[in-house]
Amino acid sequence: MDNQRIADELAIRDLVNRYSDAVVRRDAKAWGDTWADDGEWQILGNSIRGRDEIVERWLKFMSGLPFVVQQASGGIIDFEERDAAGAATGRWYVNEYGFTGKGAGMLTLGVYHDGYTRTNDRWRFSRRRFDVLYMGPPDLSAPHHPFPDIP
Repeated sequence: MDNQRIADELAIRDLVNRYSDAVVRRDAKAWGDTWADDGEWQILGNSIRGRDEIVERWLKFMSGLPFVVQQASGGIIDFEERDAAGAATGRWYVNEYGFTGKGAGMLTLGVYHDGYTRTNDRWRFSRRRFDVLYMGPPDLSAPHHPFPDIP
């Protein structure tokens, strides 16, 4: 493994951590800065393109969650599919604990399928597809969803 690949992997892991940190802190500027200008976010059946539109939709989602803690773990980064622009792909498992607007406790378990691109100053998301594995009460009493097809 060469030094550049190690540096790239650490930078992408930092990107994922900055994303989750911005969610917990509700920092739209920091969260938006994790996205490429032309990024695509696929979440809950919606596909949103472009950083400004993605941040606008995220703010709407967050308005229904007065409290949320997101933790990403188990990340796998693949540089084998790297293209001339320096792209890479990855997969991360996510736990989110929060309260809905009605005050009910909620647990979301899911997986992000990512595309990363290196911009002039750092790595950013070119795409993120979130697939829910479980969403419901923290006691896991709601139905779960099967693991999705890998894009």
